[in-house]
Amino acid sequence: MGTQGATVAELVQARWADHRTGLWFEDDASTHHQVTAAAAARAALLADLLPRGAEPHVAVLLDNTPEFPRWLSAAALAGAAVAGINPTRRGAELARDILHTEARLLVTERSQLPLLDGLELDGIRILVTDTEEYAELVKGYAGAKPGEYTVAEVGPRSRILLYFTSGSTGAPKAAICTQGRLAGAGHSLVRFHGVRADDVHYICMPMFHGNAVIADWAPALAAGAGVALRRRFSASAFLSDVRKYRATYFTYVGRAVQYLLATEPGPDDRDNPLRVGFGTEAGAVDARRFAERFGVKLVEGYGSSEGGASVQRTADTPAGAIGRATPGDDLAVVDPATRAECPPARFGPGGRLLNGDEAIGELVNRGRHVFEGYWRNPSADAARVRDGWYWTGDLFYRDASGFLYFAGRTDDRLRVDSENLAAAMIENILSRWEAASAVAVYAVPDPVAGDQVMATLALRDGVPFDPSAFTAFLSSQSDLSPKMLPTYLRIVDRIPVTATNKVHRVALRRAGFDCPDPVWWRKDPSAPYAPFTPADRTALLARYRTQGREDLLGR
Repeated sequence: MGTQGATVAELVQARWADHRTGLWFEDDASTHHQVTAAAAARAALLADLLPRGAEPHVAVLLDNTPEFPRWLSAAALAGAAVAGINPTRRGAELARDILHTEARLLVTERSQLPLLDGLELDGIRILVTDTEEYAELVKGYAGAKPGEYTVAEVGPRSRILLYFTSGSTGAPKAAICTQGRLAGAGHSLVRFHGVRADDVHYICMPMFHGNAVIADWAPALAAGAGVALRRRFSASAFLSDVRKYRATYFTYVGRAVQYLLATEPGPDDRDNPLRVGFGTEAGAVDARRFAERFGVKLVEGYGSSEGGASVQRTADTPAGAIGRATPGDDLAVVDPATRAECPPARFGPGGRLLNGDEAIGELVNRGRHVFEGYWRNPSADAARVRDGWYWTGDLFYRDASGFLYFAGRTDDRLRVDSENLAAAMIENILSRWEAASAVAVYAVPDPVAGDQVMATLALRDGVPFDPSAFTAFLSSQSDLSPKMLPTYLRIVDRIPVTATNKVHRVALRRAGFDCPDPVWWRKDPSAPYAPFTPADRTALLARYRTQGREDLLGR
């Protein structure tokens, strides 16, 4: 039932007259044909509403409701692009995102309207999807056919997505994705995962983010598979949804897997139709726990959101590695300062990385890439592609066989006692502690020079923090070097995350040890963990002031 269309528009059109159920949301269901007909109607509506000469962009501020895939499909048919808007943004920042896209149409729902109060969005028409007015408006275009109404040329190079990066530093950037790239990604994932027309893709990650659209919706569309939507991710509802919709495939980002593992285990957890979970940042420990509990293998992948580099997992990929470069790519791990390739990683007993200071570098693509730029942001384009190389902004190391290991974002690098460390590596080790349901590692400034390691631990329900047990656990980890040992421990009920379920490292770093949660620390490397008291804070801040490093706190 799949099609080899070169554009998303062709993939959408291929579902016309396909009367199998293709979309589920809560207690409603639609056929593929009904979804395509709805998309054609919205493409016609867009052609009428878009002012002459305006950029063919539609801003979408929605939860994962059926209107989101309808407007994605409509944009593809019309030659327009959907700009997904992050609903966790507020005030001037939210207005900035919407206006930056140059969209003249904003599609939203009643629950999001308070976010728009007081925003100056001159020249933008707002459509509220869960109103009678909207239903009547769309009804007027019910007879439209796919391909009848366009607002721009439809082809492989036509824009289909403007999706914002997380914006951990500076304003978020809107990455461009064309119909050819999105369709190609869908076909590639169909082949890699063996997606079939009778599969059901469960989309619980937010559709304003690239992961849900590129890694979940696109392969379903390419294969002619069904899609089941969850308005917002819910760990407690995950398994019941999967069973209800007979879902076979899902994607995840960031800490979603940890939240699923933190739910109360049941004797029938393995009684589910899932075949594969595909995503990033689950970690080897949690991936193993997920497979043991739910009987589902998680496939960790790596692909730059902007399309500049990807790593492909193969059957011989060793534990802890992501995979090798995709055929045709020339990926290298380099020192950003010298552009020299880093030496291969050397491992000791237990898989401990022995030469992280020299082996860890930034992953670059020295060959072909499909990065299509950022919307109206030439300085960001220039920073991403320098001297013909695509710089991912991600830390990796490579073993002697060419397998690549993810070590975090370049922003996550720590400099401890003149040695470079990667937060992701320390997190993977700390995640083995059975008492912790989630872990985040980040740098706080050392009072004298460089950084100190701080970890935030979310403990399993009802488990108190036991410093002696944690110290014993650390001592038993053969791949944990002394410089990786956390100086500070913040104990929380839940790790703070962004709207895309990634750890909110900016918030954690800014708070540091000056936070409302309980903090434990070691006054020196040989000391046991003890509560961090107000008196400790006062004395420590005095040290920062004496060394002239107080301004570094809270950054």
